[in-house]
Amino acid sequence: MKKFGCLSLLLVAALVISVCANLVLLISLASRGAGPAKHFTEKKFSEKTLIPGTGSDEKIALIPLNGLISYGKGVGSVQDSMVESMKEAFQQAANDPKVKAVVLSVDSPGGEVTAGDTIYHALGKLTARKPTVIFINSIGTSAAYYIACAGSWIMCSDTTFTGSIGVIISTLNYKELFGKIGLQSVIFKSGQFKDALNGARDLTEDEKTYFQGLVMQTYDRFLNIVATSRHLDASMLRNGIADGRVLSGKDAYAAKLVDQLGYIEDAYDKARLLGKAPGAEVVCYEKKQGLAHFLKFFEDSEKSDVRLDLNIGPAGNVRLESGRLYLLPSFYAF
Repeated sequence: MKKFGCLSLLLVAALVISVCANLVLLISLASRGAGPAKHFTEKKFSEKTLIPGTGSDEKIALIPLNGLISYGKGVGSVQDSMVESMKEAFQQAANDPKVKAVVLSVDSPGGEVTAGDTIYHALGKLTARKPTVIFINSIGTSAAYYIACAGSWIMCSDTTFTGSIGVIISTLNYKELFGKIGLQSVIFKSGQFKDALNGARDLTEDEKTYFQGLVMQTYDRFLNIVATSRHLDASMLRNGIADGRVLSGKDAYAAKLVDQLGYIEDAYDKARLLGKAPGAEVVCYEKKQGLAHFLKFFEDSEKSDVRLDLNIGPAGNVRLESGRLYLLPSFYAF
């Protein structure tokens, strides 16, 4: 009888473990969007009340966009990429009937061209459904301003740095250094441009022409987006402030790059006005850090030597890759 009792306990324990394992698997699948769990409409962001409402359940959603704009994730990071996080936040705000308008709080020097363009496109889809007020804090230049052009209304303070309408691509020439230490780069290539931007030699004239063309192609797109969204003449911009210069908020307002000067509280008021929700509370979207988030970290750590990087500040994170196009002020490019 004792044996049967132990066996029963073991069976019960195995059943409990099996149920728990299946629950963990279900949560993990939900985090990846795979299997049946992908149909769940889970909210990826929690809401922290910043300003209570007055007799209304309507909301203004504050979504922050901070730091270098990039598709990538840090080594060992368990965070989603900035692009995916922004798209998810915009989608959640668009789908919530209580959210009447959105304030996008920007504090970014810019970043990668494609990452910025993707966020711009996602913000444009949100703006088509609900009013979006862009508030630029200390800095919102290049790709950050590119994104802002998809909003309904752009605001900043007098002392904000914004603008920097331009594109940059950089490399480092270390040919002289190689010569001094006795090193020589040996390249076997399949085509004329395969080793372009190789820092061990000078650029050829054909390479300079080619890369300048790439830069100007992206610049023309940026310029046309600004001209269209701000109702400005493209040739006037090209021959004026769209030369890569950084502008103060006061100068940007005079140049019609922003609609209003003020503070974040003024942005909330404008969002309430555009959203026709005078009594709406203001809530800040914060990324949820659930069980699936940490399961993904441990899953990735089994595949490679991964470290958990908790450095979330801007310092030390601006590391540009040679040969990649960026929408950034020149002082971030070196």
